[in-house]
Amino acid sequence: MRFLDLRFMRNLLFFAIVSFASAAAPLLSQEPVKPGLQLYSLRSQFALRGVPWTLDRVKELGITEVELAGTYNLSSEAFKSELENRGLRAVSTHYPFSRLRLDVDGVVKDAQALGVKYAGCAWIDHTGDFDEAETKAAAEVFNRVGEALSKVGVTFFYHCHGYEFQPHGSGTLFDLLMTETKPEFVSFEMDVLWVVFPGQNPAALLEKYGKRWKLMHLKDLKKGIATGSLSGQTDVENDVPLGTGQMDWRSIFTAAQKVGVAHYFIEDESSTSLQQLPLSVSFLKSFK
Repeated sequence: MRFLDLRFMRNLLFFAIVSFASAAAPLLSQEPVKPGLQLYSLRSQFALRGVPWTLDRVKELGITEVELAGTYNLSSEAFKSELENRGLRAVSTHYPFSRLRLDVDGVVKDAQALGVKYAGCAWIDHTGDFDEAETKAAAEVFNRVGEALSKVGVTFFYHCHGYEFQPHGSGTLFDLLMTETKPEFVSFEMDVLWVVFPGQNPAALLEKYGKRWKLMHLKDLKKGIATGSLSGQTDVENDVPLGTGQMDWRSIFTAAQKVGVAHYFIEDESSTSLQQLPLSVSFLKSFK
């Protein structure tokens, strides 16, 4: 009987190991993240050197997908043409909150002209500390714009910026924003720095809200910079090449892949972004 029990336990252990290995295999065999670029990273170059020169530098990075935050004095159609001439594709774009609130039709037409899949907002206008009333008012705007964009096949998103993590009830105003917005019309983009800087956990937040996360900004925070601020602001020179800062990229990417984040964009707001971007691209190519 003891021999049979031992053999049973050995077989059970073997089955458990094989099952665990099979479940883990897809994660362990994931290809490196293929990044896009938020073009705001090169805003100074667009202003000083122009659109063609700057987009040539983007192409040299091996980037094929970009996210916009303006078209730098070109029409949307002309900017899209410049992208296409270099094999670049605009996946998403950002609009100011004031335009979303006042010009829904214009936003819809512009998103169509750019040919993007996603259109969103990265900052909610507010006075002083972000509060409940401002959260609910923003949710109304987002629901309205999101519904209008959905009719032309574009997904609306909000990009978190740190100040939304003000305490509220048993959670935060970010939780309230999630509750007040309609999942069928409003998705979200995680900016990793603007989750870590206010003291939140990106992996936990990704898992908490699952499929509502569609996009991600890859941004690393300089080592030694204190976290816990709800200002939504930090010195742009605290943006450092990916892999050299505070972020736990393994846990972040594991959670992001689990919930199905569709597109990743490097964003580097520092004054040395042109020098730092190749280092970030290289880090992602080698990271599994």
